[in-house]
Amino acid sequence: MIWGPPPLGAWPSRVFYGVMPPARSSALILAFAAAGLVAAGLFSMVGLERWTEASLILVAAIPLVPLLSDIVARLRQRQPGVDVIALLAVSAALALGELLAGAIIGLMLATGRFLEEFAAGRAERELTALISRAPRVAHEVRNGVVETVDIDDVDRNDRLLVKSGEVVPVDGVVVSPVAVVDESALSGEPLPVEKGRGDLVSSGTVNAADAFELVAIDTAEQSTYAGIVRLVESARRSRAPAVRLADRWAGWFVPFALGLSGLAWLVSGDPVRGLAVLVVATPCPLLLAVPIALVSGISRAAKQGVVFRGGAALEQLAQTQNVVIDKTGTVTIGKPSLRSIDLFDRTISEEQVLSWAASVDQTSSHVLARAIVEAARQRELALVMPSGVSEVHGAGVSGKVDSRLVAVGKLEWLLAGSPEPIEVGRLRGRAGTMSPSVVHVSVDGEIVGSLAFDDRVRPDAAYTIRILRQTGVNRVVMATGDHPLVARSVGVAIGVDDTLAEASPEEKVRALKELKLSGITAMVGDGINDAPALAAADVGVAMGARGATASSEAADVVLVVDRFDRLVDAIVVAQRSRRIAIESVVIGMGLSLLAMAFASIGALVPIVGALVQEGIDVVAILNALRALGGPSGSRTGPRLSAEVSDELRRDHQRLIPRLDSLHQVADALDTMNPVESLSALRDVEHFLVDDIVPHESKDEIEIYPQVTAILPGEDPMAMMSRTHREIFHLVELFQRQLENLPDSGPDLADIRDLRRTLYGLHAILELHFDQEEELYASLQPS
Repeated sequence: MIWGPPPLGAWPSRVFYGVMPPARSSALILAFAAAGLVAAGLFSMVGLERWTEASLILVAAIPLVPLLSDIVARLRQRQPGVDVIALLAVSAALALGELLAGAIIGLMLATGRFLEEFAAGRAERELTALISRAPRVAHEVRNGVVETVDIDDVDRNDRLLVKSGEVVPVDGVVVSPVAVVDESALSGEPLPVEKGRGDLVSSGTVNAADAFELVAIDTAEQSTYAGIVRLVESARRSRAPAVRLADRWAGWFVPFALGLSGLAWLVSGDPVRGLAVLVVATPCPLLLAVPIALVSGISRAAKQGVVFRGGAALEQLAQTQNVVIDKTGTVTIGKPSLRSIDLFDRTISEEQVLSWAASVDQTSSHVLARAIVEAARQRELALVMPSGVSEVHGAGVSGKVDSRLVAVGKLEWLLAGSPEPIEVGRLRGRAGTMSPSVVHVSVDGEIVGSLAFDDRVRPDAAYTIRILRQTGVNRVVMATGDHPLVARSVGVAIGVDDTLAEASPEEKVRALKELKLSGITAMVGDGINDAPALAAADVGVAMGARGATASSEAADVVLVVDRFDRLVDAIVVAQRSRRIAIESVVIGMGLSLLAMAFASIGALVPIVGALVQEGIDVVAILNALRALGGPSGSRTGPRLSAEVSDELRRDHQRLIPRLDSLHQVADALDTMNPVESLSALRDVEHFLVDDIVPHESKDEIEIYPQVTAILPGEDPMAMMSRTHREIFHLVELFQRQLENLPDSGPDLADIRDLRRTLYGLHAILELHFDQEEELYASLQPS
């Protein structure tokens, strides 16, 4: 196979962009060449020598048509190319009367073009599938009537019907009681995911069950799938540095091959020997195997929810030595979650306050309102549709819930000029140092509680940082605009090398420039303010294709799935693809140079040389196609089942926000009257006995044996089980302390003992839950 890659301007249309010459054309040329050789053999058998010669000449000449097109395009752009070697080889074969050798070279050219187009087409199949399945229409529900409308006519707040088996057209909120969607096209997750009323569903997912309705929260152009399609189209247009490297190699390889061919002719006096060198003097392993391996890696990554803009991004990520990560939305979840509930009226439970607040907030689109409703659903609380709802933008929302006036919002708005209660002020001062987001709840004009929110660290963050180091990353820096105390606490928790706090976009760019001096540096972020840093990095990685369009457009790689650990998967796939590309080049080029040496001393005649070179090319291409398979990332070991993983996640989401009630009650014991203190302590006891102990017991009896079975070692969960025993011991100790309290409530000595126990329980439970979150994150299905 003796032809080179297309010129710089033509390459995207050949491999990445998808408008390459039709496979049918290359197949017809190959079929013609094969048929011509057969015909030449038949004519030779019956003694028709002229027909034999004509057939061989046609077989040699016809495959030169696309080759000449490539050469002309290269000459227009003044780029060197090895295509000239193929042209000279065929021309010399015909001139020297080596018609059969020329025909075999023609057959090899046709075979090479067909194999390349077949391989590139297979490699980009996943990318093409993402684009081709984009929805064109939507079913809008208007006054109870379903109308089919163009996808571009869908606006925010339109109510849409998604039929069974259809692709979700736009991002939206489910309004039906239940929806089951297949997210495999975006995340690679093979199992359908169940969504409830109020849950977000992304465009591009598929309705895997009965029809459901949603309310659009974005237009089609602004939705998740549109962003992915734009990135995929960009990826298919890109061109890898390794291909440019092939162009540069052509600058010395063409003179070398021609020189060796001329030398062989000069020394031997036989021009056929020079022809034999030209026949085997093609670097097809470099020209074909490299792009095929890289595009195969892009295709492989697309299955896992990672979109590369092209081979350049893949090669850079494979060689990354430093990683800078943003905090919000990258290391953390990127959205508020309920952290704690503080009560000012001890006759009302946390569940009741949350239920009231969530009932009113069902009608609000505020980000904290969504967090409140989600927290209530995680606790499986019954919500009531409010009446008489009134929302003041930037202040809060109020409405009637079971004949009671409930308001949720800023403290100043709720007080409406009234003096602030002492207990509210005390709590507000304490919460202000711990959480930047706090809303208060009032019932019938009386403030009964407050809800504190934070942006939780992703459970897979620390695990991902550790695995990053195993892939060859030397330095991990977290850059954030947060306060240094917050930044350092998160940085220590996840194990980064350094933390850059209160960093502006300009400071992030400066930090990247400094790190780039020590090696290839990647930037990982998700916000609009990350766009300059993503563009400044050697390779920018954006978390998610929706929302922060600026960051996605500035990035070279986009993690479509909202999982930080997919960064490791992207690096592993990139490293494997690059390694396979280099292997193909080393093996193929080494064999080609060896064949050239044999041909130069007369050990290979042109016909045999053409067959040998074709075998080398096929081996290199098949080796490059290995990049389509293999492990999808770093997570190649056993996994927990999806059902177990989902159940663990739901339990933790329900319990973790309530852990803060332990230290909150301990803090407030000396400010409560006896009735309030006993009531608060009883609430804590119910939480421990009815929720924590059953959860930990279930983990010990049902979950830990499953984890032990898939982890190495004799008893890998021994330390976690030991923690369970300590939790059970402290709960039992707390119950004994509570039983021994007099009806008059705890005295100072009792408060000291109770605080010691509650603080100990809070610390060990938070640590234990964090350890389990990290462990389960490493074992969850890919």
